[in-house]
Amino acid sequence: MHDELAQTVLRAAEAGQVADRISLDYEARFLRRKVLTADGGTRVLVDLESTTSLEDGDVLACDSGARIAVRAAPEPLLRVTGPNLARLAWHIGNRHTPCQVGDDHLLIRNDPVIAHMLGHVGAALEEITAPFTPEGGAYGHGRTHSHEHVATAHEH
Repeated sequence: MHDELAQTVLRAAEAGQVADRISLDYEARFLRRKVLTADGGTRVLVDLESTTSLEDGDVLACDSGARIAVRAAPEPLLRVTGPNLARLAWHIGNRHTPCQVGDDHLLIRNDPVIAHMLGHVGAALEEITAPFTPEGGAYGHGRTHSHEHVATAHEH
């Protein structure tokens, strides 16, 4: 149980052997600088160059050489099903709501306002607790705070 400094994120494929694991919900996996305590007690100062979306399976590479695996923690979600899943997905996406896509269902964070809207368009909703790993988007890995995805014709 000692302090570590992590300034690098390795994606799951680069992971290798890990010294500890840290369970974080969706919001907590979006960070730049924060002190975290791993499941085994290791304290880690995460100090990344920019705000980063950590995904389930990513690894924090510490200056000491230790590696801390990131795990998506279970959190309150809504399991969305219905006769027209594509239409339901469109309504979710139209509200810029993070969504995890399954073969026969969608998962979103438990939001009463979105749940009410989905009920009105024919969705069946089930409250569950599970890890949340939504789609990262078409413009790259993870998420950002802005909609500045690509250059526009107005930029010089």
